[in-house]
Amino acid sequence: MGERIAVYPGSFDPPTNGHLDLIHRAAQLFDKLIVAVATNTAKEGLFTVEERLDMLETISQGLENVVVTSFVGLTAAFARECDAVAVVRGLRVMSDFEFEMTMAITNQKLNPQLETVCLMPSEPHLFLSSRIVREVARFDGDLTGLVPPEIESIIRKRCQEETRA
Repeated sequence: MGERIAVYPGSFDPPTNGHLDLIHRAAQLFDKLIVAVATNTAKEGLFTVEERLDMLETISQGLENVVVTSFVGLTAAFARECDAVAVVRGLRVMSDFEFEMTMAITNQKLNPQLETVCLMPSEPHLFLSSRIVREVARFDGDLTGLVPPEIESIIRKRCQEETRA
């Protein structure tokens, strides 16, 4: 059996402690984990793709088998290019399950060798999302426990700039 490579795709706008939790846990399950910012050309994020990549690289430092990159297009096609055997996804609530089930079936149809591995968040991150982080930061709320401390000031500054604009 060759190297077990997984792709963890997402918008990561911004990365949260929930994302970091899944990165750590998935990195233990696979020989190589590719954390990939999915670029949606029809949608403008709060942070540029380059800024999200920088933040992800900062918070995943020290994880030897984690690679941070971005891609445009279908996850199944990107996973094939990376020789990935799995896509890692997080499941927080029931609505996530319905969406992820549809995506898993679609990805497997497009790339039959690709499995989807869904991880439940650790309890402190059960209801955490990038949207919640943006909202808390916009109104100068406490981000402790929501985002890695290394990137908290970057997130807070951007969200407050957006609120003033």
